[in-house]
Amino acid sequence: MRHIVLDTETTGLDPASGHRVVEIGCVELINHITTGNDYHVYLNPERDMPVEAFNVHGLSEEFLADKPLFQDVADDFLAFIGDAPLVIHNAEFDMKFLNAELAMLGREALPMSRTIDTVRMARKRFPGARASLDALCQRFGIDLSARDKHGALLDAQLLGEVFLELQGGREPGLELDSSVRKAGSAGFILRRERREPRPHAPTPDELAKHEEFLGKLKEPVWKRTGSDD
Repeated sequence: MRHIVLDTETTGLDPASGHRVVEIGCVELINHITTGNDYHVYLNPERDMPVEAFNVHGLSEEFLADKPLFQDVADDFLAFIGDAPLVIHNAEFDMKFLNAELAMLGREALPMSRTIDTVRMARKRFPGARASLDALCQRFGIDLSARDKHGALLDAQLLGEVFLELQGGREPGLELDSSVRKAGSAGFILRRERREPRPHAPTPDELAKHEEFLGKLKEPVWKRTGSDD
């Protein structure tokens, strides 16, 4: 079971306003375990960097000037993610940017149906609580000391840990398939194998030995015919 945890950094909030992707970070999970096979690239957006975006991720025009264009990495990026489900925090945001980049190249859009949105997962599991990546890392005790600013690869690595916790922790095997999940509940019912009851009746040999032992007792109380009371 392969998942790709994905994050992007951009020049702004809306590709329809001319904003572009400047960083992509992906982390591969196989059977809910990180493989160390990551994908990371900085991109030249071919435009200026608004100060608001720079304050978020710290990526300047100068730093990005010699980086590849999205068109130069599109094939490698698509090959890396393959057909795996995409785990994304607020998936709509990243997907609209990635699909805008693909559209400019005349490439097919990535369907939203292949995404797993961890914001929705968190809001379902913790109604009314904050669902930001920082808040979820704090809730699950995930180290945030390296996160001075947003970064696509670092955030994807953190999100990978959050995703595992949202699914029940680092031993996902304890959460069994959907057939044993209690409807409408965050808990799980463990499937127990039915075992036939063990026989407890004495064997004929044991009964014979018991009678032999009783025969050695002198006037046992349960053989008296009357009562002294």
